[in-house]
Amino acid sequence: MNPSLELAHSAIELEQALRLLQWRFCFIGGIAVQHWGEPRHTIDLDLTLLTGFGGEADYIRQLTSLYVPRRIDMLEFAVTNRVVLLRDKRGTPLDISLGGMPFEERAIERAIQMPVLGEQRITICSASDLIVHKVFAARERDWLDVRGILIRSQDQIDWRLVEWELRPLLELKGSTEDWNRLVKLKQSIESVPQA
Repeated sequence: MNPSLELAHSAIELEQALRLLQWRFCFIGGIAVQHWGEPRHTIDLDLTLLTGFGGEADYIRQLTSLYVPRRIDMLEFAVTNRVVLLRDKRGTPLDISLGGMPFEERAIERAIQMPVLGEQRITICSASDLIVHKVFAARERDWLDVRGILIRSQDQIDWRLVEWELRPLLELKGSTEDWNRLVKLKQSIESVPQA
């Protein structure tokens, strides 16, 4: 399923703006799920922007000069929560995570180009990295997305990479049981005969 026309245009424009700034990034949210997983409706754009630690304010100021902040206290909120909440000229919500962890940098390095609206392309994370993002977030919506990714893109998933990236993140978060949940979900899908 392709993103809606309006969302696709917003994604292309955001991609072009960040490329002009020569910033490193990749889309990680619903638009990536539409490529790797089961199609679902999404109205916003989520991406990771590699900022590192310490210089985030400069990135935030440039972003808020290009897009409309969704909070009055945007600079303080973004630095504290490492996410910039914006809106583009179409009204599309943009959730830009400020990436600094080694995993985020590697995920951006592994990102692929996804075709949108014919010849246009946007940069999305790999299927393996999307699994890591979704299991780390671990909301019920994320688990539904993981299931869809496993069903649709299981041949695109590097399980050694997923384990290598995800297990340390889950240990830091103190939620190692999510690894077991992922393994069980993977086994349950693999045990279903393919049509």
